[in-house]
Parts: sequence; C-alpha cells; structure tokens
Amino acid sequence: MPQRNRSKERADNTGIRPPASRRPVRVHNGHAKLRLDRRALASAIHLLDANAPGILHPGSPSAAFHPLPPGELSLAFLTDSAIARLHASFLGDPSTTDVITFEGTPKLGQAGEICVSADTALSFATGRGRDFSEELTLYVVHGWLHLAGHDDRSPADKKRMRAAEARALALLRTRGTIPKFALSM
Repeated sequence: MPQRNRSKERADNTGIRPPASRRPVRVHNGHAKLRLDRRALASAIHLLDANAPGILHPGSPSAAFHPLPPGELSLAFLTDSAIARLHASFLGDPSTTDVITFEGTPKLGQAGEICVSADTALSFATGRGRDFSEELTLYVVHGWLHLAGHDDRSPADKKRMRAAEARALALLRTRGTIPKFALSM
C-alpha cells in the first residue's frame, strides 16, 4: 500500500506548519489607489490558519485545533470614508477606524469578513516610520484574531491580542509571506 506524503502535514524544525487546508479567501479592493496581490493575501491567511494553535495558544497541544470558523473568509480593503460609513451603519459610530470584523455564518460556508482601511494604515505607518505593507497586514491579522475569538476590550485582553499579533507577524515575516501593498496618493 503506498504511503501518503506526510511531510506537508508536519511542522518543520522551526515548528511552523505548512498550510494543510486552504479555505477560500475572497478579496475586495474598494480603494481605487491601492494595489495588492490577492494570491499573496490568500497565502498569508492559509499560513495563519495552518499555524493557528501556536499563534493563539503557544505551548498547547495543536492536534485538530482550528479556532476560526470554517468557510470562506472575505477581506475588504477600503477608504477611510467607506469604513466610516460601515462603522456608522453597524456600530453607530461615524468615525474612521482601522479594522471592522464581521462574524460569518459557518453553516452557510462563511467564516466572516475583515474590513480594513488602507488610508488609516498609510497614515499610521507614515506617522510612525513603519512599513505600509506590514501595517496593513497587521490590520488583517487583527481581524483574523477577532474571528478566532480574541478580544481587545480589557487591558488583559489587549495584551493577549498584541502578543498574538506579534506571533502572527513574526510567522509571516519568517516565511516571507507578508503581502506587498502599494497606495498612491
């Protein structure tokens, strides 16, 4: 009987697991001046999914652990004005924000939607001397963590969220999978 190639299912010597299952990732670019790579975004999400246990709960057993709801994940990259309208419509706050995460309906094949403001990411990255692509990727990671059940309302929850964000970004950096974005103004 032929043996399955299990190398794709095992972590390498760094403890990083390759993507095993690939959820559908739908990307909406609602910003006319933003350039992005949809495949790179899907690859980043797949890597996060495959390594979720170590990102969310480092040191715990990872057998069959998958915190995100199953189904398609939607990513929407928006302008400040578009995300402010969403913020007002769904949360009653007309101000601009960096990320809004909507839970999906797994029974209907929807994991959720992460909406991020490319304008806010550029403004924050420029003002703090950070890389724009990393900042925008951080917003995607933040939304992914919300869908995985993380919250950042209390100081203790915020501390756990920031630590998980750092682990996720370190993983993406290590693998060279931080998507490249460009925003012309």
